[in-house]
Amino acid sequence: MKITYLQQVNIDKQKWDRCIETAGNGLIYAWSFYLDAMSKNWDALIMNDYEVVMPLTWNKKYGIYYLYQPFYTAQLGIFGNDLSSEIVQSFLESIPAKFKYWDFNLNEKNLFATRGFKMYDRSNYILPLEKSYTKLSAQYSNSHQRNIRKAKDAGNLLKKNIPVADIIFLAKEQAKNFSPIKNQDYANLAKLYEILLGKNMAISYGIYSPQQELLSSSGWFFSHGRAYYILVGNNPKGRNSGASHLMIDLFIQDYAERKLLVDFEGSDLKGIATFYRGFGATEKKYPGIKLNNLSPIAKLFKK
Repeated sequence: MKITYLQQVNIDKQKWDRCIETAGNGLIYAWSFYLDAMSKNWDALIMNDYEVVMPLTWNKKYGIYYLYQPFYTAQLGIFGNDLSSEIVQSFLESIPAKFKYWDFNLNEKNLFATRGFKMYDRSNYILPLEKSYTKLSAQYSNSHQRNIRKAKDAGNLLKKNIPVADIIFLAKEQAKNFSPIKNQDYANLAKLYEILLGKNMAISYGIYSPQQELLSSSGWFFSHGRAYYILVGNNPKGRNSGASHLMIDLFIQDYAERKLLVDFEGSDLKGIATFYRGFGATEKKYPGIKLNNLSPIAKLFKK
């Protein structure tokens, strides 16, 4: 097992993407074009000839290099086939010492016990769509079924392929009081959406009121047999309208009986987790990791 650290400029993107494409735990976030779009910087650890890979998304502040989780990239970590605790341990031990602070997520197939590294559980919610829509919708909670009926009775309608700018506008308005997402992150996401759209890997949904006001919207990304509920914008006026329930219900109806998994990207917040479970989604754990090797003075400064 030979693990090599490569800076981004030296990464063979073709070999990288071939690994991500064939990895048993491949995820959309690990494609090279996705990392290029959403990461400030990224280097990598490579095992042998791109048999197993790990992106290292990093930034530098006050002269300190640190690893972080870019926005709209729920899970990263180690990708490949036949992963083991030994491989995960070796990759973590191979992260260059110059990265003094870590705060990032791995993926669900990296959930192994490790020595000397403290991991913690995070929650994702997934929903397989192989069953018929009748069977899938029968799994909805009673409150979700009521909200869907409420949205339909109000005359709300679905439109597809709505402008991503409209979704981002609502997402920004929704998040401005509690989220640190910057305008540049949204701009990066808009560019990424257009890239995915060109690859037939994205679609947008919007629920409109009878007055043509956008109440709920989402951009869905497709990769590795998953449909990612990744970009969401809800109008405060539609909070109690059931519009978001109807939007997800119609997506499920459109893609039922396919070998496709809805990836809600999870949430450690109880209310959001309850919302996903209400569609019949089940919890899937994945690990997060933190490490702080800052000097005592830097640790004080960080506080």
